[in-house]
Amino acid sequence: MELEMKLKHQFDNFLLDIDFQSRLDRVGILGASGAGKSMTLKMLAGIMTPGEGRIRLNDRVFLDTARRINIKPRKRRVGYLFQNYALFPSMTVEENIGAGIPGKSPQKKEIVTRMIERFNLSGLEKQIPSQLSGGQQQRVALARIMAYSPDMILLDEPFSALDVHLKDRMQRELLSQLEEYPGPVYMVSHSRDEIYRFSDEILIVDKGKIICQGKKKEVFAKPATRAAAVLTGCKNFSRAVKINDFTLRAKDWGLDIKTSTPVINDLKYIGYRAHEFVPVWGRAEGNCLPFILDRKDELPFEENYYIRAGREEVVSWFVQRDTRAEIAKKGLPDYLRIKEEELLYFKE
Repeated sequence: MELEMKLKHQFDNFLLDIDFQSRLDRVGILGASGAGKSMTLKMLAGIMTPGEGRIRLNDRVFLDTARRINIKPRKRRVGYLFQNYALFPSMTVEENIGAGIPGKSPQKKEIVTRMIERFNLSGLEKQIPSQLSGGQQQRVALARIMAYSPDMILLDEPFSALDVHLKDRMQRELLSQLEEYPGPVYMVSHSRDEIYRFSDEILIVDKGKIICQGKKKEVFAKPATRAAAVLTGCKNFSRAVKINDFTLRAKDWGLDIKTSTPVINDLKYIGYRAHEFVPVWGRAEGNCLPFILDRKDELPFEENYYIRAGREEVVSWFVQRDTRAEIAKKGLPDYLRIKEEELLYFKE
C-alpha cells in the first residue's frame, strides 16, 4: 500500500510540517518527546485535524483540506493502539473485542471467538481489564483492532510505560501477532531500539519536521543530520573544518584526521559512535586520540570510558565483552583509533 501525508499545523511551540510518502509496510517514527510524532499519528487516524493537509492511502483520500474532505475516524478503517490500550474498564474481554466490530454484524460472536483464539485469550473472556496483566491487555486491544479488519494499524508508544523485561517480551509478542497482518503498520517511539527492531523504514522527526527518512540500516549507518545522529544514538561530536581534500580538523578533539576519500565541502561537524573506536597499545597509528581517562562507568554487560580530548571535550568509548577481556590482559590502551569509514559528516 502507498501512504501519502502532507500536514501543516501550528502548535504553541512549533510548526508541524510533515511531507511524506512510502510504499513500505513497517514504518517507525522516531523522535524526542514533544517532536510531533503522536500528533502525526492522530491526524492520520482522524482524531485530530491539521490546519491544512492531505492524507491518501492508495486511492482513498482521508483528508484534503483544500477540497474540504475529512473522513471520520471510523470510516478511515485505521486501527489505533493507544499507549494505555484504552480498553473499556467495565467491559469484559469479549465485550471489548466486540466493541471494535461496527453495527450489529450477525457474525459478531464468531469474529470475537476467532480473535480470542488467535490472541491466546481463551479462559479470559469474562475478565475485565483490571484483572488482566499488561501483556493480556495489549492482546485484547490488538484483538479489538483486528476484529474489524483495518486497512492500516497505528501504534502510539505501546511500550513506554513498561519495565525492561516486560517490554522485551511484549515487543516479541506484538511482532509475532502482526506477522500475518497484510497492511501497513506505523509505530511511534522515542526509543531507537524499539524502532530498529520493528521497522523496515524509519522517519526521524525533530521539532515537527522530518529530518531523515530511509531504510533503517541506511538511516542508522549514515544519518543525514546531527540531530538525526543524536536520536540514533551517536554520542561523540566535534566541530570540524576541511583543511584540504584529504584532511579535516576535529576542533573540539584537537586532532587532524587524514582520509583516503575527499572530505566534503561546507563541513561543520563530525560524529563518531562510541562503540567504533579501536584500542591501540604502544605506538600511535594514524588518526588516534591519546587515551587520557576522565572516568569509567561499569554496567552489567558493558564498560563505558570517558576520555579527555582537546581542552574541554570528553569523548565516550563503550566497550563490550571481547574488548573488556583484552583490557583485562593488557591494561588500558595508549590510544583510541578512529576508523575513517565510521566517521559521520554534517554540514550543520
